Amino acid sequence: MSYLIKNAEACFNHGNATGGTATAGDIRIRDGRIAEMGIGLLPGAEPEQIIDASGCVVWPGLVNTHHHLAQSIMKGVPAGLNQNLGDWLGSVPYRFWPKVTPQLMYHAARLGLYELLRSGATTCADHHYLYHSTTTPELEDAVWQAAEELGIRLVLCRGSATEAGTHQGMLEHGIEPESLDQVLNRLEHTRSRYHQPGPDAMRKLVVAPTSLIHSSSVDGLKAQAAYAREFGLGMHSHLLEVGFDEQQARQKYGKSAIDHAEDCGWLGQDVWYAHLVHCDAHAISRLAATGTAISHCPTSNCRLGSGVAPVHAMQAAGVKITLGVDGSASAESGSMLQELNLAWLIHRALHGPEATSLEDVLKWGSRNGAELLGLHSVGEIAVGMDADLVLYDINRPRFAGVYYPLMAPLMCGEPASVKQSFVKGRAVVAGGEVLGLDEEELTARVKESVAQLLAS
Repeated sequence: MSYLIKNAEACFNHGNATGGTATAGDIRIRDGRIAEMGIGLLPGAEPEQIIDASGCVVWPGLVNTHHHLAQSIMKGVPAGLNQNLGDWLGSVPYRFWPKVTPQLMYHAARLGLYELLRSGATTCADHHYLYHSTTTPELEDAVWQAAEELGIRLVLCRGSATEAGTHQGMLEHGIEPESLDQVLNRLEHTRSRYHQPGPDAMRKLVVAPTSLIHSSSVDGLKAQAAYAREFGLGMHSHLLEVGFDEQQARQKYGKSAIDHAEDCGWLGQDVWYAHLVHCDAHAISRLAATGTAISHCPTSNCRLGSGVAPVHAMQAAGVKITLGVDGSASAESGSMLQELNLAWLIHRALHGPEATSLEDVLKWGSRNGAELLGLHSVGEIAVGMDADLVLYDINRPRFAGVYYPLMAPLMCGEPASVKQSFVKGRAVVAGGEVLGLDEEELTARVKESVAQLLAS
C-alpha cells in the first residue's frame, strides 16, 4: 500500500546541521520506500492512504542491536532482584531457559517484539542463546515466526556455548553444551532457510557465541569467525560486562580480554559487543583501531549494578555507538525509548551536560544501529531510503510544555504514544495499536507461560 503522511510537526534528519528540525511536513511512501518529501504534498495519481500526522513528530525507526527475547517471560524474578550478573545468571535466565518450549518461546518473542514496536523500534537484533546439545530447531523457528507475524525486521544473533568453562549459569544447572560441529551445522541450516543478504533485508543471521571468555574454546571461536566471514555474516557476543571477564581472560589465556578477542579473530568492522562496561584505554584503542562497535545497554547495566560503559570516551576515540534493550529479565521495560532516555542522562551525570546530545543519542539508536547490522537502506528519513518510520503523538499534556518538540519523546521518555509505525513501507502500528496480535490474548498467553515456567 502507498501512503501520504501529512502535516507532521517535525521530522528528524541526520543530515541537518542541528540534528533535525521540521525539514519536511509530508512524506510519501511508495513501494516500501520514501518516494517524496516536502511541504504541502498533494495526493498522487496512484491510490494511497492519507495519514494525518498533525501533532506528531517523525523519527526513523529505532534499531535495537542487543536483546534476549526469551527473557520477556522472566521479568522481576524475586531471587535475582538484588544480585550481580554472575549470581543472577543462575537465579534467572539459566534457571528457566532449559524449560522454555517452542510455544513459550513464541509467546515470549511476541511480547518482546510488541514492547519494542510500541516504543518506536522497527528492527531487533535478538541474541538468542537457547541452544544446547539436544535443542530442537522449533525453538529458534518460533522467534522467526513471531517476527514475521508482527512485521518487524529481525537479526537473529545465533548464540552458542561449546564448553561450560567458567560460565556460572551453565555450571550451576548442568547444561550440556553443543559440540562445535553442531554449532556449525545448525548455523548452516538457519542461514540456508532464513538469512537474506542486502541492505534492506527483513531477516539476517549473525554468528554470536554467548561468551568469548567463559564458554568458548579458542579453536571454536576461530572456526565460527571463519564461517561468518566466508558467508559475509555479522559477529556478536557479550564482552567485559563485568570485571570477571578480564580476570578470567588473564588467568586462562595470559592476556587481556580484548587481546584474546583479537587473537581469535573477533575484532573488526563486522563485529560488535554488548556491554563493554569495563573497558580500559587499551581496550578502547583496539576497538577504535579495528572498527569494532558497541551495543550500549544502560538500563540492564544499571539494573545489575555492572557499571556504565565508557561510551563518552569511546565516541571520542571513534568507536561506533549503538543501543540495545538487553533482556527483560534485567531491563524490565523492554523499551528502546527507555534506553535512549537513560543513555542521554547517565553520561551527563558522569561527565557534564555536554557529554551527550539528543541528536547523537538518536543517531546511536537509529542510523548507527542500522549501519552496524548492514541495513544501509534503513535508519534515516530521506528519499530513496526504506520507509522504516515511527510517528510519535506528542499532542498530549505531558509534551505540551516542551520547547523542542522534535526531541520530546527522548527528553520526556516513557510513557510515549506511537500513533503509526512502518517497516519497509508496511504499517506495523496503526492508530496506536500494534498490528498482528490481540493484546488481551497476548497477556493471557504470557501469564500462562510464566505459570508454566514456575510449575516446571
